[in-house]
Amino acid sequence: MTISRRSLLEGMLGTAAGLALLPAFSGRAMAALPRDAEIVVVGAGAAGIAAARRIVAAGRKVIVVEAASDIGGRCVTDTTSFAAPFDRGARWLHNPDSNPLVRLARSSGFAVTPVAPGQKVRIGRRNARSRETEDFLAAYVRATRAIGDASRGKADISCAAALPNDLGDWAATIEYVLGPATTSKDLRALSAMDAARTLDRTALLGCPQGGGSQLASSLPIALSTPVKRIVWSGRDLAVETAAGRIGARAIIVTASTNVLTSGNLAFSPELPKRQLDAAARLSLGSTDRIALQFKGNPLGLSRDETIIERADDTRTATLMGNIGGTSLCTVDVAGSFGRQLAAQGEAAMQDFAIEWLGKLFGSDIAGAVERKAVTRWNEMPYVLGAMSAAEPGGQPSRKVLGEPLGNLFFAGEATHETLFGTVQGAWESGERAADAALKKIGAVKEPAPEKPARKQKPRREPQRQREQRPPATASGTPSWWR
Repeated sequence: MTISRRSLLEGMLGTAAGLALLPAFSGRAMAALPRDAEIVVVGAGAAGIAAARRIVAAGRKVIVVEAASDIGGRCVTDTTSFAAPFDRGARWLHNPDSNPLVRLARSSGFAVTPVAPGQKVRIGRRNARSRETEDFLAAYVRATRAIGDASRGKADISCAAALPNDLGDWAATIEYVLGPATTSKDLRALSAMDAARTLDRTALLGCPQGGGSQLASSLPIALSTPVKRIVWSGRDLAVETAAGRIGARAIIVTASTNVLTSGNLAFSPELPKRQLDAAARLSLGSTDRIALQFKGNPLGLSRDETIIERADDTRTATLMGNIGGTSLCTVDVAGSFGRQLAAQGEAAMQDFAIEWLGKLFGSDIAGAVERKAVTRWNEMPYVLGAMSAAEPGGQPSRKVLGEPLGNLFFAGEATHETLFGTVQGAWESGERAADAALKKIGAVKEPAPEKPARKQKPRREPQRQREQRPPATASGTPSWWR
């Protein structure tokens, strides 16, 4: 039986939400490193690009400094390795009426289409029967409601502590769907209050092309330029790199929370304990993707079909099959199991994916693999993980992390109080930081506002679908990887 799109996919994948569009930021922009700029933006991911666009629109001088050799941060689409675009990070868009990236994608000539409704649960080598799927959905709804109820308590607790004790055979599956698959962390490490703060993420969308719009094509960006130190003492503001020192009137930092706490990015003076503690409580979880291109269709899947299994433990994954109607499939591993597996290396990850698919579809999978690749986000020194997820008691840290320190500003998905874990959240945080920095230094002109997308009259859901839909306050939130 096919699972209700609203009740599961928007919950499980919605927050992994980002989009298949981001090397939408592609284009190998390479600017000469200036000796000074009015505003320096550290990082050329979604937040950094959004901030830079806002600053340029206001007529101010900006330079974006990026440590990696490519633009996009945690949103990178490989368009050359396989028969279909391979989204190494963010895969989805949602909220078409409020998401600025949907409008930008469409205005750049990219198709933005609803995600196919094919989602199934696998039990061993068969699909779940109608009654089994109904039992799973009922358990899923009860679990999300329990997390929502717990979030209204006086003290924050973990999502795991809020779960009902009678989920039976579906307990491990529910824990995977609401935890690793949605947030990149296990439920025991997740704040119930943070989960409840997520906005309703609706109308899951994808970009079939996988990438290419020129959102960063006209921006001054210095690639392969790691920042060694950020000076923010009084009027002395500067970004120091191996290629030189850039003086500034304001600095916007979009580094991930794990980078901020790693010690790899130095600040002079050091960041206050308040900010560092906030970043630590919003650490990145782990989500990685194993891409397998097959000969033919050995799994017998439909186009863009999403499959999970009735799991017995944490050793499980999510399958997206026949992406774009091709033979490319991806296996996502996340949470503590995904982190441990990725630490073992590419071969171990590929072996697991083939073993797991063989368990679900038959043992002859290995011989049908033509090409393969994996992501290892935890090992990327300028990222160090997937998306931010607040630990119990850590929800207020999002606001704290986004607070400016004089002329030093912070942006990124972790600083958004409701759209964390999404590209939309990162983008909006970048615009917010840019507006604050411009106000601080005195803008030459007001940045041109983004035109809002035309509102569409909401369609009334069938009664049965409304009853199955989990409450927005406990949907989890996917990344990022939504």
